[in-house]
Amino acid sequence: MTVAYERLHANLKALKLPTVESIVDSYLESTSAKGRSVIEVLDYLVDQEAKARQTSIAESRMRLARFPARKAIEDFDFEFQPSVDKTVVRELATLRFIHNAENVLLLGPAGVGKTHLAIALGLVAAKAGLSVYFSTVFDAMNRLKKAEQRGTFDIAMRSLVQPRLLILDEIGYLPMDREGAHLFFRVVSDRYEKGSMILTSNKTFAEWGEVLGDPVMASAVLDRLLHHSTVVHIKGESYRLRERRRMIGQRGGASLPVERKRVKGEGEK
Repeated sequence: MTVAYERLHANLKALKLPTVESIVDSYLESTSAKGRSVIEVLDYLVDQEAKARQTSIAESRMRLARFPARKAIEDFDFEFQPSVDKTVVRELATLRFIHNAENVLLLGPAGVGKTHLAIALGLVAAKAGLSVYFSTVFDAMNRLKKAEQRGTFDIAMRSLVQPRLLILDEIGYLPMDREGAHLFFRVVSDRYEKGSMILTSNKTFAEWGEVLGDPVMASAVLDRLLHHSTVVHIKGESYRLRERRRMIGQRGGASLPVERKRVKGEGEK
């Protein structure tokens, strides 16, 4: 028995079954294993290994996605943002839009939860085993520019084109130069009808010509993005402003701090 026991653990390690190797002793000694057939015992142990691997793979995909934070759909305050249709979000969470290579565009002013929803849908996709990549559009285009200078453009481009879901955040918060706009167009074109994108923007579609610095290019980009897409307009108030007001109320109604501009010569002799 000692030889068999040692061989069992050695083989489990060699076969890279760490979960089974770590629980087999305690499980076989537990009351839950008593009276079970060999098949039932093996089924339980292998099932635990499979679940552990799935969890590990999902965790790895979430790390590779480079989410700036982890936010769940359940944590989104739909009552505070009634313009967001729960039914639409639930449908998106089925991930059918990814399997159909469709896009999601989340539009609205700053602080209304666009990035929250984008990350939440990305997490659902990563947990389902799909490859996801998150970046602000500004950072993504800058990486492509630097890669072009280093001669590694194709590698950098693949990192944006290959994932099943690409999330580009904050379109319109910072203006794009001509090179950045051309690179953005190329990313959209290369993913068109091949891979899904989630994009967030504080600009209306009519303002994208100004964002990209070229109305014709903006029209071509939107033509591809909107061909197969779901557009979610969020017209609510900023979460951050709500939290700030709540904090002020807890402090007894103190007013918001106002930065006092220094007048030239003020305080000087």
